[in-house]
Amino acid sequence: MALYTIADLHLPLGIDKPMDIFGRAWENYVDRLRENWQSKIGKDDIVVIPGDFSWATYLQESVKDFEYLNSLNGKKILIKGNHDYWWTTKNKLHEFIIEHGFSDIDFLQNNFFAYKDIALCGTRGWIHPAWDNFGEEDRKIFNRETARLELSLNAASSYKEIYVFTHYPPMSLARESNEFIGMMKKYNVTKCIYGHLHGASHKNAINDIIDGIEYKLVSGDYIAFDPVKLAD
Repeated sequence: MALYTIADLHLPLGIDKPMDIFGRAWENYVDRLRENWQSKIGKDDIVVIPGDFSWATYLQESVKDFEYLNSLNGKKILIKGNHDYWWTTKNKLHEFIIEHGFSDIDFLQNNFFAYKDIALCGTRGWIHPAWDNFGEEDRKIFNRETARLELSLNAASSYKEIYVFTHYPPMSLARESNEFIGMMKKYNVTKCIYGHLHGASHKNAINDIIDGIEYKLVSGDYIAFDPVKLAD
């Protein structure tokens, strides 16, 4: 049994959205992902996907993407990304997976999951206050996402080790603090795993330990669509 992660699958099986136009890193990525996934992940493993799982706009458009994901080994836990337009209420999402028999898929929002003695927490996040053009509406969304993170962390407060998964990177290369990071420090988070950055934006990745929290970028194209092991 092991814990893995990979973000930004951007599956295009329900709609016509080829990704190879974004460069060689995306060539044949759906097949490459399956090969890498099945070669290392077993049926008892857990895989957390921090956002941008499917290009579908509506939930019913995402059925083929969910069928693909459900066919892969392990239990899959999804977090909302900025392109997951199909995401709806937790009740509707659970009705959807029950209706279609996607028994190995669940959703992380305002809750947490346990992997052995590790709590898996998280939320989508948002652009952080240090980004250019961070406006009043961004502040409202950022504050809401910080509150959602606290709901997740508070539910797991009895755990001594906590991993946070978020779609957006929580800080810039300047490594400035903000309320989101402060929340992780408050609950003694040990790892923060994120996605969202692609192509030229990989240069903005932070893969380092800062104030006791290990940050790791796991966007699909950044890790060659090869899921990263976080814990045995």
